[in-house]
Amino acid sequence: MTGLRKSWVDSANDPETDFPLNNLPYGVFSTEGTGPRCGVAIGDMILDVAALETNGILSAGDPPVFSDPSWNAFMGLGPEGWAGFRGALMALLSQGSTLRQRVEPFLHPMDEARMHMPFAVSEYTDFYAGKHHATNVGTMFRGPKNALPPNWLHIPIGYNGRASSVVVSGTDVRRPWGQLKGPDMEAPVFAPCKRFDLELEMGAIVGVASDGPVTVQEADDMIFGYVLLNDWSARDIQAWEYQPLGPFQAKATATSISPWIVTKAALEPFRASTPEREKELLPHLREPGPMLYDIDLMVTLAPARQAPSVIAETNYRQMYYSAAQQLAHHTTSGCPMRVGDLLGSGTISGPEKAERGSLLELSWGGKEPLTLDTGEERSFLEDGDTLTLLGAAKGAGYRIGFGACAGTVLPALTDPYSR
Repeated sequence: MTGLRKSWVDSANDPETDFPLNNLPYGVFSTEGTGPRCGVAIGDMILDVAALETNGILSAGDPPVFSDPSWNAFMGLGPEGWAGFRGALMALLSQGSTLRQRVEPFLHPMDEARMHMPFAVSEYTDFYAGKHHATNVGTMFRGPKNALPPNWLHIPIGYNGRASSVVVSGTDVRRPWGQLKGPDMEAPVFAPCKRFDLELEMGAIVGVASDGPVTVQEADDMIFGYVLLNDWSARDIQAWEYQPLGPFQAKATATSISPWIVTKAALEPFRASTPEREKELLPHLREPGPMLYDIDLMVTLAPARQAPSVIAETNYRQMYYSAAQQLAHHTTSGCPMRVGDLLGSGTISGPEKAERGSLLELSWGGKEPLTLDTGEERSFLEDGDTLTLLGAAKGAGYRIGFGACAGTVLPALTDPYSR
């Protein structure tokens, strides 16, 4: 496995930084008095690539691709363009670069920047592709013998979500209203959600369009990069609405993503295989090689004005289906995929209780409340709670991190229809 690549940006050589030269993730940032523009994380700094393009120091293509505060135009260059640009960035930022004096003025301290959505989400699809999560949830509601639906071991199950509600880390999330009906209620009521939850996921970003079915290998080639993703979920709204067509308003409140797109190239040394199949997959879903990644994941929960507690730790290797398999399956009907499409992995849980990626699982449907380091208990999220997802692939003397994916729960509106 490749070791740490040295940069003239000193902070990028710290083995604990999320953003060494090996990483170079893509985001959109602004500083005081300036508008959003495309940047690249390097150590504790952000390199303004839009300004580099304007000043003729670095070009990704002709016409320019960084005139808008979004990485979509760059994604449209395709894998060859992605590789060329990454190589040029490496050369600019590597230790001993002759262009250091020209580039250094375009570095900005990360702690003085505000992060924005790194790309415009074209469409959003969320999957249910973690076997431990699906087994836990199915066991709660249908018993262990019927935990997995009959189709689950044959296809990655998913639903079409709302691209309009995908938000960048740091965006507050307001507790939703919806129809609720408990088992002892004669009729539903319209009220604020009482069982608000998180879901620890990874998001895969499509960088190459398609207009027909693609193979798993072709799907992998289409993926531009990955983000951390929190699929905020209103469990009580979901319980009433999901029959017969699945999640709808329960998943439409918000989906938070980390601000940095970690490229597939940066993750290449961390390839990992999906688990052994219990049922042989049909040929169009079989993987030609390892297509998951060894990425350690963590969830923390901080009550209002209190220190965070680690509530879950797991790894992206726990997924039963890779993003490439999900994307390939998505295209089987001829469904067009577009640059900027976002695919949620589904909740990532491991076999042990401490590895469960949702409060629904951690509290076993509310029957076993979780005790935080502060002594407080949680079955589901309370107002003021801040959820933070963290993730990193760990190499020899370096890490490929994603930055934080965080959001704070705000109280529900007093009256959502007051005008």
